[in-house]
Amino acid sequence: MNLETCPGCGAAFPRRAGPMHPYMVSSPACWAAFGEVLAREYSEPALLSIHRLSVDAYAVQHPGSPCRQSIQSVGVHLIRLCLFLEHGLAPDRANEAMLAAGRIKHTFSWLEPPSALGAVTVHDVLQATETSAHAAMVRRWAQSAWDAWGPHHERVRQWLVQSNNSFKQNPPPGPA
Repeated sequence: MNLETCPGCGAAFPRRAGPMHPYMVSSPACWAAFGEVLAREYSEPALLSIHRLSVDAYAVQHPGSPCRQSIQSVGVHLIRLCLFLEHGLAPDRANEAMLAAGRIKHTFSWLEPPSALGAVTVHDVLQATETSAHAAMVRRWAQSAWDAWGPHHERVRQWLVQSNNSFKQNPPPGPA
């Protein structure tokens, strides 16, 4: 079997041709594996509560290059991982937090990716076929990805404070 190492997360997959994300650098096989994980999560209601962790972990393990889209993507996904893992953010609040972070994403700067982006990858999640095992592996994946970015945690926490202040000053309109 001819394996290819994903240039983002470092996981090894059988070589294959196919599409990739426009700015998250990955191998076609890794991108396809992520699609399989998302399909599993969308088809199993019990997995919806951890779905955003999958999205965040994948995004920060495939940071791309220092372009505006990559900088903003990594920033908002690291903020949401911080909120989930350090502050216990409930899944139903995740989009609210992401929108608040989006308001200040133009202020984000490039964070040099760590040399290793986490020991757990989308490949590991794909191997966990039972619902409870999948959910547990996603939690491990998210924690592993967040821990890998440890040298930048303080900057991410600063962005979180800025986004929270922006949200408090400009809350979304309430029901009419």
